[in-house]
Amino acid sequence: MSGLHLYTPAEAARVLQVRESWLRKKAAARVIPCTFVGRHLRFSEGDLEEIIRSGSPQPVTGRRRPPARRGRGL
Repeated sequence: MSGLHLYTPAEAARVLQVRESWLRKKAAARVIPCTFVGRHLRFSEGDLEEIIRSGSPQPVTGRRRPPARRGRGL
């Protein structure tokens, strides 16, 4: 098993350029692939590749404006 590298959540977050808290939440909800070694959360190269491939949807950061209402012709 030489060459196998498991990333900590902090390392994986840096590689993926996301917040560690986002990564931990998604892993805890089993929305993204991850590996547990005992109670320790880790990410394999394959896990990171799958996360990138899946392109998890990004959260909406602002509210959309409702469409303009057309008034009745006066």
